[in-house]
Amino acid sequence: MKQYLLAVHSYAENAADWSDEDVQRLYAQTGALNERMKEAGVWVFANGLTEPSDATVVRSVDGKVTTTDGPYLETKEHLGGFWIINAPDLDAALKWAAEGSAACEEPVEVRPFQDEEA
Repeated sequence: MKQYLLAVHSYAENAADWSDEDVQRLYAQTGALNERMKEAGVWVFANGLTEPSDATVVRSVDGKVTTTDGPYLETKEHLGGFWIINAPDLDAALKWAAEGSAACEEPVEVRPFQDEEA
């Protein structure tokens, strides 16, 4: 089995339009998917992230460390959450990503983790 990151790309402008009912529906849909992933034995870890404005960027160059408040990039899209799953191949990971996209109603990017030998 290979591990894959299923990254949820959120749009800040969409979240501003979500009602409390929308948020509860999305949490319920995502929670149900998490349970299906656990039952299928593919779920490793998942979580949502706070707003990009909560980020702190840390840079270490030549022994000097600097920190900057806010996201690394100013963009309309940001990483809103993620799943880490075990899947036999990319096709299986893509199927889970499709379910994830339907559950959270946002795009989901699929990326394999590097092999240990790499």
